[in-house]
Amino acid sequence: MERFRLGINYWPATSAMYLWRRFDAAEVAGDFARIRAAGFDSVRVFLLWEDFQPAPDQASDEALRKLVTVVDLAARNKLSLMPTLFTGHMSGVNWIPTWALEAAGETARFRVVSGGKVVRAKLKNWYSDPNVMQAQALLAREVAAALAGHPALWAYDLGNENSNCVTPPTRDAAVAWLETMTGAIRAVDSSRPITIGLHMEDLEEDRRLGPKEAARVCDFLCMHGYPVYADWARGETDEMLLPFLGLMTRWLGGKDVLFEEFGTPTRPRSGLQPTRAAALGRTPLLEEEEAAQYVRRALAELHRFGMTGAVLWCFGDYAEKLWSEPPLDEAAHERFFGLWRSDHSTKPALSAIKGMAGATVREWCDDFDWIDVTEAEFYLDPRGTLRRLYQEFLRKRCP
Repeated sequence: MERFRLGINYWPATSAMYLWRRFDAAEVAGDFARIRAAGFDSVRVFLLWEDFQPAPDQASDEALRKLVTVVDLAARNKLSLMPTLFTGHMSGVNWIPTWALEAAGETARFRVVSGGKVVRAKLKNWYSDPNVMQAQALLAREVAAALAGHPALWAYDLGNENSNCVTPPTRDAAVAWLETMTGAIRAVDSSRPITIGLHMEDLEEDRRLGPKEAARVCDFLCMHGYPVYADWARGETDEMLLPFLGLMTRWLGGKDVLFEEFGTPTRPRSGLQPTRAAALGRTPLLEEEEAAQYVRRALAELHRFGMTGAVLWCFGDYAEKLWSEPPLDEAAHERFFGLWRSDHSTKPALSAIKGMAGATVREWCDDFDWIDVTEAEFYLDPRGTLRRLYQEFLRKRCP
């Protein structure tokens, strides 16, 4: 039987998205040892696009060497590693190489960071710009060449919530991009599966690269979900939202689903963080024990409904010295999503991980009798239909 993967999304507490520029192999080694000791078997890391591809015709040898070091450290700690390419969107910011930007246009939903600073610019659409697509294919090949055959390599991920950066002009353009990227990887390394990091908004809206398009090319599907960001959830700790999103992904795509991101930010402990951290905008912070109960319930339900694994967001709270830098300067709640605090002390949610260690994937043959629309009908009003189907799912599967 296939094991139920227990994974974690990783950025170091002291460098966050600046990992590759402020690389500390000793810190990564210590973190991976903690991750393994806590009961995790897998780690997802992110290749910040600008750091790995400073020019369209150049992959950074230095960054690739650091990546190999990270994969070696994963192997040393008996962890499987999934690198996420073209990052891209991360924690409320789009991190984009200067050469993949054009003059500022309309006001963007997310800030853009390039060249180490926030810039006003529009992203070139890599689904329709052949030069950007060619550059991405080069990076995909170089990453695969660096990692091919490594025993710790689990899978390649083609991006993190890519639709928060740009969306394809058509479904055919989306599939063509997927075929180009997977073809570049498989030309070098055909032994590892490939996926892409879809998220809840790819179900709430028709962004033309959803589960069906991904399933045509990828080996398995992924979904990210956070009740705290869903105004149609039953609350910020609604664990049933997660398997529902996973099952909708499976229904639309017809392939197994890894739940690649879920988690919740927690309130800083008194005495460990400055009191000014309490003013964190609209995103609620849970007490640590409440968050632990949510993680425990969510893992159980993801397993019960047949997901192939769960990858938590994220490794650690971020050190205060990072709070003045993007994305933590504005997305203050992102400072406290960790399962470890910034001083590496553990939060109660970690107790849920060892309780799931050794679990195998549960076969789940849902007849989807709670879905009363066709795929075409679903996309006429995806958000409204999701809300309604969720109530049907709860009524029939969770009475």
